[in-house]
Amino acid sequence: MLRFYNSLSKMKEDFIPIEKGKVKIYTCGPTVYDYAHIGNFRTFLFEDFLKRTLQSLGYDVFHVMNITDVDDKTIKKSLEEGKELHEITEYYKSIFIEDLEILKILPPNEFPAATDHIDQMINIIQILIDKGHAYTTDDSSVFFSIDSYKDYGKLSNLDMSKVIRGSRVASDEYNLENPSDFVLWKSYKKEDGNVKWASPWGYGRPGWHIECSAMSMEYLGNHFDIHCGGVDNKFPHHENEIAQSFCSTEEPFVNTWMHAEFLIINDTKMSKSLDNYYHLKDLIKKGFTPEEIRYTMFSAHYRSKLNFTLDKKHEAKMAIQRITELKDRLSHFEKSGRNNLPEEAEDFKLALCDDLDSPKALAIFFDWLRKTNKKLDRNKLSKLDANKGNNFISFFDSIYGVLKDSLMIPDDVLSLIEEREIARKNNDWAKSDNIRYKINKKGWIIKDTSNGPKITPK
Repeated sequence: MLRFYNSLSKMKEDFIPIEKGKVKIYTCGPTVYDYAHIGNFRTFLFEDFLKRTLQSLGYDVFHVMNITDVDDKTIKKSLEEGKELHEITEYYKSIFIEDLEILKILPPNEFPAATDHIDQMINIIQILIDKGHAYTTDDSSVFFSIDSYKDYGKLSNLDMSKVIRGSRVASDEYNLENPSDFVLWKSYKKEDGNVKWASPWGYGRPGWHIECSAMSMEYLGNHFDIHCGGVDNKFPHHENEIAQSFCSTEEPFVNTWMHAEFLIINDTKMSKSLDNYYHLKDLIKKGFTPEEIRYTMFSAHYRSKLNFTLDKKHEAKMAIQRITELKDRLSHFEKSGRNNLPEEAEDFKLALCDDLDSPKALAIFFDWLRKTNKKLDRNKLSKLDANKGNNFISFFDSIYGVLKDSLMIPDDVLSLIEEREIARKNNDWAKSDNIRYKINKKGWIIKDTSNGPKITPK
């Protein structure tokens, strides 16, 4: 049975999709005013891991990830740079999509932008006003009344006795210890530049929280299976999403809430002042491959803090190399048409089904890998087991995505490899070494094995 920890109930629960065999997921996407950092990508990679796991288990997954392209941060950035809002957001959106591709994060089925769904937001806000859950202020802003929703604070476990009744907050992010009536619609202010839309309450723009409610319900319906994000989204963002969504529809909003823990750097919170604030391009410049980044992110459970250090690159590199080498060894066996898996694969699946226990799944996989290598060393691995092994590696990588795609070796390098093999058969070791040098100069490393030459990029 598939079980996930539900942040709302604070316990692991059996996961039963609303519609059999299908899973609807909403994940909070980036606010496109800057490059996403690796803390953000920890969350995005966890969501990719969840999605891949569900797909590997046979579920049809429909995934929506939003783009926040209007909020306090995006407007501030556009004014600082003297550019139109859409110029800023389109640029950073394109970079984000490139980063997703680099990290092999599967694209969502829908990738909606907030500015394309203003009408939906206005409709929800009007419903909330009509039902007595929201009110207008003297400046024509609209606020949600948290006192109107008895379950407010349940997700983030807030002590509502400390709430200052009647207090309001118009900023998109605010003091975590001061829950207040939150803004649904912000009346136009001159500091917003030319960012404004017409509404029944006058010109203005939406608050951050209403954006995700509008977009999730537009593409997934009023009630769907899973909503994901980082732990920093629990309050106020997700708490507010639940309140405004339920109060507008009077239907359950989301069955399962899943949150990824923080990523820290060398046991310290990421900070630009400490020079430990990394974007994806920074890690690649430091020698990390996308596959090594993925492996590192999956080495810890998603609900545990991940202490990211630069020396984890070596650990990830060695682990991926071990998998790749076994894959190469098994590739020499004749393949059968069967898709059988070894017995260990069942325990591997059970670990993933237990709230995505990646560390346990990795331990099971590498124990199987070690045993399989021993059998190969002793020439005691059957063709059937080799076929099962190939299938297991493919199944593993369909979820983890840590193996490089098949190498495209240039024709001139292939010719040199063939020429070198002829030299080796003729015991012409000087010529063989000379060709090895030429291959190396072209950016490739050749290693002689009992199964023939192995070629890898430098």
